[in-house]
Amino acid sequence: MKFDLIIVGGGLAGAALAVALRRSALRIAVIEHAVPRRPEGWDARVYAYSPVSARFLDQLGVWAHLDHQRLAEVAEMRIHGDAGGELVFSAYDSGLEELAWIGESSLVHVEIWESLKRQHNVTLFCPAAPEALEIDEDAATLRLGDGRSLKAALVVGADGRDSWVRERAGIAATITPYGERGVVANFVCERPSRGVAYQWFRADGVLAWLPLPGRHMSMVWSAPDAFADELLGLEAEAFCARVEGAGGRALGKLELAGQRAAFPLRLMRVEETVRPRVALIGDAAHAIHPLSGHGINLGFQDAKALAEVLDALPSWQDAGDLSVLRRYARMRAEEPFLLQYTTHALSRLFGRQDPLSATLRNLGMNLTGRVPVLKNALVRYAANGRF
Repeated sequence: MKFDLIIVGGGLAGAALAVALRRSALRIAVIEHAVPRRPEGWDARVYAYSPVSARFLDQLGVWAHLDHQRLAEVAEMRIHGDAGGELVFSAYDSGLEELAWIGESSLVHVEIWESLKRQHNVTLFCPAAPEALEIDEDAATLRLGDGRSLKAALVVGADGRDSWVRERAGIAATITPYGERGVVANFVCERPSRGVAYQWFRADGVLAWLPLPGRHMSMVWSAPDAFADELLGLEAEAFCARVEGAGGRALGKLELAGQRAAFPLRLMRVEETVRPRVALIGDAAHAIHPLSGHGINLGFQDAKALAEVLDALPSWQDAGDLSVLRRYARMRAEEPFLLQYTTHALSRLFGRQDPLSATLRNLGMNLTGRVPVLKNALVRYAANGRF
């Protein structure tokens, strides 16, 4: 079967890329191992969608169809250091409607998938898994596990941090484990968060509370492996008490809503995001520490940039040509690099427990809070991906 574009990975970034090309003449194949579904109750995986990502999803026709009763606006973010440092970001003070939207991964994923199913230029291969990839001068050939063979000018790896496409294309990745796991859980709170997100830099990791609608809250605790094991091993009541105490009971008593989960944290850098007939987007192209909350937004901006490059091609130009793909690579060179190094540096800085480091990092937080121009610039970057 012949296509113009094969997207391996129908997750948020890969599916968004396909939908962004809905008006193009490109024939697109999307390979995904399972149909996304909504879980019972609240999804354990929750993302902070930046305003620029919300606008992108709105352009795709997705945002308006979401159940907005399952989304919460972030109006304020309160960040606490481990020795008296404090920094408050306010949407109102910065002239923004909101800093971000907090919502479940599956909420957006299922809606994008519904758009894909209706798209005239997309063929879905699901459930399906790639088995072999051959790249030659004229095309890339992908063989699926069931024996079907697909050929296209370009293969996009949108298949996550352990990308099969990246490995088969021979693109090297440098992985730096943090020795930490992100412990995630949702809670029903005694008091509503009222649009306030919290983050604490602690000796035992970085703790974030993200507002969900009503009196619900989503937690991410980036904890050293041994402490993560301890948290996961606690009985539900003891676990809630530990989370309450770590957050200074900011939302009162907590009740666990759903199951706990954990995932390993690591920094991943690739030597290149494109090769002839291959491009990487999303977590296949970069993995960052979750303390910035920007991972999913980087993936959406990758999809948007690559779609713009492919949409602008004249019909005679080869989408898999390296000169074409390097346009995408240049567009996406700066933002992931800056966020990777910034979050990595912050993680290392707050991981050091000596008195001098504690004094410097908390002093820096307090000074930033007293310089409105700098603070507002940081808010604008977080909201819009640019200063």
